Amino acid sequence: MSLSFEAEAARLRLPPGFQVKAFDSVGSTNDEAKALSRSGAPEGTIVWARRQESGRGRRGRAWTSPEGNLYSTTILRPGLAPAEAAQISFVAALAIAETAESVLPDPSGVRCKWPNDVLVHDRKLSGILLESEPAADGTVAWVVLGVGINLRHFPATADYGATSLIAEGAPAMGPAALLEVYAGHLANWYGLWRAHGFGPVRDAWMARAKGLGGPILVRLADRTIPGIFADLDSDGVLLLDPTDGGPRQRIAAGDVFFAPPSASRV
Repeated sequence: MSLSFEAEAARLRLPPGFQVKAFDSVGSTNDEAKALSRSGAPEGTIVWARRQESGRGRRGRAWTSPEGNLYSTTILRPGLAPAEAAQISFVAALAIAETAESVLPDPSGVRCKWPNDVLVHDRKLSGILLESEPAADGTVAWVVLGVGINLRHFPATADYGATSLIAEGAPAMGPAALLEVYAGHLANWYGLWRAHGFGPVRDAWMARAKGLGGPILVRLADRTIPGIFADLDSDGVLLLDPTDGGPRQRIAAGDVFFAPPSASRV
């Protein structure tokens, strides 16, 4: 790790209870964070890397990780059942959305896309990867919250449209400054969620929800279901009213499209 990057990490202004472990390059920040979690690293430890050699997203998808973007994973220890701990993905989406809103000239273009994407003018800005390990009492021993935010670069070859903060008009800034902003919003929303539950998080997410009340396609492992994005349930499950008139569906996992996948920009 270069001295300049080490010094940059040492100057970070993070919220109380947060500390950073910085790496010039890692395989993935999530893998580093999992190893630290198993060795007892405290809640609020952020693994931050200048670049990742094998970054990944949901379902093992590759996450392009060139230098200049933000790659971080935060260790959390909520002590909750897995279903409740999964709500952290919505906490993270709100933290990213507010980060984008705070630096972009047009914050109205920021939207949250179920299950855990943040869009700017219908283009993907970030990725979220939540991983955990069970404890003996049935709760999660820890959660690692991996977040990648496109600051300067974004992939040009993808089955969705992508963008970056700089491309959307954000002022010149580095990943360190962006990490400070993001960590502040994450600390706020994580604290609110721990104190008051999913309700306030759900309300804020719904206020930014992309496609609510409109037609969507939900791609599952074995089929694709067209329908109307009716609501978000109290546990974060998407509620879909199928266009064939069938009963309302609870969708716990899947990919959402707002047009046929071959034509989608999202």
